[in-house]
Amino acid sequence: MSFPAWTLLPFIAMLLGIAIFPLVPQLAHHWERPRNQLLYALTLAVPVAIGLLITAHPELLAHALIEYVQFIVLLLALFTVSGGIVLRGDLPATPRTNTIFLAVGGALASFIGTTGAAMLLIRPILATNSQRHYRAHTVVFTIFIVANCGGLLTPLGDPPLFLGMLRGVPFTWTFNLLPQWLFVNALLLISYWALDRRLHAKESPEAIALDTTQRTPLRLGGAINLIWFAVIIVAVALVPSLDIDAVGHGHIEGLNWVPWRELVMLSAAGASLLLGSRSVRYEENEFSWAPIAEVGALFIGIFVTMVPALQVLRGAAPSLPLNEITLFLFTGGLSAVLDNAPTYATFFEMATQVPGDPRIANVPESLLVSISLGAVLCGAMTYIGNGPNFMVKSVAENRGVAMPAFFGYVREAFVHLAPVLLAMLLLFIADPLWAKALGALVVALILLRAGLNLRAGAALQPVDPVPDSQEISP
Repeated sequence: MSFPAWTLLPFIAMLLGIAIFPLVPQLAHHWERPRNQLLYALTLAVPVAIGLLITAHPELLAHALIEYVQFIVLLLALFTVSGGIVLRGDLPATPRTNTIFLAVGGALASFIGTTGAAMLLIRPILATNSQRHYRAHTVVFTIFIVANCGGLLTPLGDPPLFLGMLRGVPFTWTFNLLPQWLFVNALLLISYWALDRRLHAKESPEAIALDTTQRTPLRLGGAINLIWFAVIIVAVALVPSLDIDAVGHGHIEGLNWVPWRELVMLSAAGASLLLGSRSVRYEENEFSWAPIAEVGALFIGIFVTMVPALQVLRGAAPSLPLNEITLFLFTGGLSAVLDNAPTYATFFEMATQVPGDPRIANVPESLLVSISLGAVLCGAMTYIGNGPNFMVKSVAENRGVAMPAFFGYVREAFVHLAPVLLAMLLLFIADPLWAKALGALVVALILLRAGLNLRAGAALQPVDPVPDSQEISP
C-alpha cells in the first residue's frame, strides 16, 4: 500500500503543535486545557480516520485505535497508582543524600515508569533541599536521571519502549540495554555528586546549620499501592491482550476479544483509588487528573495521524542512510524537540525496511538498540522531550525553585547530558577503533570536570549565594 507524501502533514502539524503552542505566550494559556488539546487533536485526526475508511484501510485505523487504548491504559494505571504513594521526610541535604535520591529514582523509573518515579521523589527531594539556596541543579539532574534515563530497562519505564512491546519486542529484551543504562546513569550521578559538592560548599553557614537541625526521617505513605504496582508489572509481562493484527484482519473470535491485560491494569488502578488514602493522594500529593487527561487528548491525535505518516516513511526508508549511528541521531534529535513516543514508533517502522540479522520484531537488533537509546535518553534534552520533564519543573517552581527557562535548560543539557550521550554513542554504538578511543577521551574529560568541581568545592569557603538558576553549568 502507498500513501502520497502530503499525508504526512497532519502528523507533522500534530507534533509541531505539541512542541510550539506551550512556548507561545498568547497560546499557552489556551493550550494547557485538555479540552482544547483534544479539539486540536480531533481536528487533525478525524479527517485522517475518514480517509483511511474511504480508501479501504480500516485495519490500519483499527490497529492504531487499539494500540492507543493499550498505551493509555498503561499510563493511566501507573499514574493512578503512583499518585497514592508519598515519601515523607526531610533529610540533611548533603551531596551524598541527594545522589542516593537520584540513584534510587533512576532504578525505580524502569519499574514504576519515569512519571511515577519522578512524581514520587521530586517532593521529598525538594523538602530535603528546602533550606539550601542552590537547588535548581538538583531538579535538572532529576529530570535527566529519574524522568528519562532511568526508564531504559523495561517497557514500563518509558512510553516509547511500551510501544515497542506492542509491536512485538519481548518484555525482557530491554534488559539487554543494562550496560548502556549503567554507563549513562553512573556518569550522570558522578557529575551530579561532584557539582553538588562544589555548590554545597558555597552555601551560607546559616543555611547549612538550618538544614542540619531541621530533619525528619523518611516515611512511606500509601504503601498498599506497591501491591498494585506489582500487579501492573505482572500484567504487562505475562497477561495477554488483544492480538492487534488479528483484530485488524477480522481473524479473532470468542474470549480472544477480551483485553485481559488492560482489564487487570484498570482493576489495579481502581483498587488504588478505592482502597488508598484520600489524604495522601489529594492533599499531600495534590493529585490531579489533568496530566493524564492531556496525554489522552494529545495521543489520540498522534496515533491516528501517525498511520499514513508511518506508511510514507516505511516507503522512504530504503533510500535513507539508516544505520546504527544515524538512527540514534535521528531518533534522539527528534525525541528532544518532539514527543519521544511517536518518534520511536516512526523510526521503528522505518527500520523494519532495513535488511540485517538478527531481527527483533522484524527490526535488525542493532538498529532497535539505537532507536531505543535515542528515544529514551534524548528525551531529556529539552523540557518538551518527555512528559514528566515539565511536570517536575512545575512542581519545583511551585516550591520556590528558580528553574532555568526553556533555552537555559537546553544549555544545561548540552553541558551535562550531551557529553555523556556522546561518549555512549562512541563506545557502545560506533564500531571504528578511533571512535572507541574518542569515546574514552570524552569519558576522561567528563571525569576531569567532576574532579575539578570536587577540587573547587574543597577549596571554597561559604559565601553569599546567588539565585539557583545562575549556578548550574560549571
